Amino acid sequence: MDMKPDSQTPLSHVLAGKGRGTSTLSVAPDITVAAAAAVLIQNQVGSVLVMDGDRLVGIFTERDILRRVVGERRDPATTRVADVMTRDLVVMRPSSSVVDAMRVIAEKRIRHIPVVEGSAVVGVVSQGDLNHWLVRNREGQIQELVDYVTGKYPA
Repeated sequence: MDMKPDSQTPLSHVLAGKGRGTSTLSVAPDITVAAAAAVLIQNQVGSVLVMDGDRLVGIFTERDILRRVVGERRDPATTRVADVMTRDLVVMRPSSSVVDAMRVIAEKRIRHIPVVEGSAVVGVVSQGDLNHWLVRNREGQIQELVDYVTGKYPA
């Protein structure tokens, strides 16, 4: 049986499994929090990248809304994303492993990591994406073991 450690899978594989569209959702820094929140809701995601043209300048998350907008009693209709987004970004490369990303998420207490290649953004992986990846692959490994034990495993 060939059971490679799925925690060593590169993030590029996780992004490929997400499909197109939501992995690179972005907003401009000058839009309002209300407009950015609508993007989050419409796409059923917890974060969007904040892009100034082709340049990644931040990430805007549900946590930013709670802490920096609601918590500071700012008006979402007039507050710009640039004023409340997370600027101190943790980014990873597509070749980084799932286990490395999970370690960063735990240590930094974050939920979303932009994945960049050079200066280009290739996507975002979330804590949920990584958990889903690990569970899905673990289910496949369990089925392989069951097939092996019951004699159905191809010899």
